[in-house]
Amino acid sequence: MSAPIPDPDRRTPTGPPEGGVPPGETPPGESSTGSGAGPYRPLTRGWGKGPLVLICLLAFVFALFFLAYAVTLNL
Repeated sequence: MSAPIPDPDRRTPTGPPEGGVPPGETPPGESSTGSGAGPYRPLTRGWGKGPLVLICLLAFVFALFFLAYAVTLNL
């Protein structure tokens, strides 16, 4: 983690007289308080049997369709 960059001299402002940040300069970003989106939780469940059977069935029907299509083209 990096430390914020301290202001070298707070008595001498470097921006425009009305305040703010001069054009072309970017203020330092805010420091983060955390490194992740939350605690790590390992997966406890895999795919359900229903969706897995459905995907396999669709893949089988898809393959059968193209096999039948290839057989009809050769006749």
